[in-house]
Amino acid sequence: MEPSEIVHVRGVAERMKDNSPIYDFLLSNATIISATKGRMVANLLLEKQHINSRGTIHGAVSATVVDWSGGLVIATHGLENTGASIDIHVTYIGGAQIGDTIEIVATANKVGRSVAFTTIRIYKLVDGQPGPMVATASHTKYISQATTAVKS
Repeated sequence: MEPSEIVHVRGVAERMKDNSPIYDFLLSNATIISATKGRMVANLLLEKQHINSRGTIHGAVSATVVDWSGGLVIATHGLENTGASIDIHVTYIGGAQIGDTIEIVATANKVGRSVAFTTIRIYKLVDGQPGPMVATASHTKYISQATTAVKS
C-alpha cells in the first residue's frame, strides 16, 4: 500500500495538469516517484518540447518544473490548493538533452499559515542515479487562500 502523501500528491498533480495547459503540455510524462511530508521526487523524460535551440533543456522548462514541483511539495503537507507564486529564483548550472531523464527533488523548507518556502534541485539521471546538477531553485508561494485536503 502506498503512503497517503504520494496518493494525495499524484491527485493534486493530475488536477494541476487538467487545469493548466502549460503543465499538461510540458509535464504530461512526468512521474512522481516519491512523496513524504516535506519532500517530493519526480522524473521527467526530456522530449522535443523541452529543448532550446542549442539542443539542451530550455530555461523556461526548468522554471516551469520549479513552479510545478514547488506546489506539489507543499501538497505533501495535506494542502489541496497550493497557492500563488511570490518569487521563483532559478540558477542554471548544467544541461540535459533529448532522451535524458531529469530528476526533480523538491523540499518544503517551511509551510506556514500564509507563505511557503521551497527548494528544488534538478539533476540529470546517469545510470538511474542523480548525476550532474542541471539547476537549483528557490520558490516562495502565498498560501493563505490554500485549503487543506478533506480527511476521510
